[in-house]
Amino acid sequence: MSEVRDDREYTQTHEWILDNGDGTYTMGVTDHAQELLGDMVFVELPSAGDEASHEDEFCVVESVKAASGVYAPADLEVIEVNEALDAEPELVNSSCYDDGWLIKFTAEAIDDLMSAEDYADTLD
Repeated sequence: MSEVRDDREYTQTHEWILDNGDGTYTMGVTDHAQELLGDMVFVELPSAGDEASHEDEFCVVESVKAASGVYAPADLEVIEVNEALDAEPELVNSSCYDDGWLIKFTAEAIDDLMSAEDYADTLD
């Protein structure tokens, strides 16, 4: 059973969003997504300052099985990327909710996110 944390919100495309409480958000892929993808071998991250529009693919996670796009949950601006993933993409597997986060960003509004309970229901 995949771990779903109550302190985050989720997208239908299996990204998690954490509101940092200061106008910024942290984002990564869910435990369910990393389980499906398998062992990560590469993460292609955007750069700080890059912008993405809602539902645009702006990042790619690549595993031994497949490459998968990561989609913007809103119109956003990247303010920080997890540079540790350059050397250790496997952090997405071992710690997807903590050390394996992908980006931090700002956004005016984020709509269409699911609660942890609603997201967990989609996995059944």
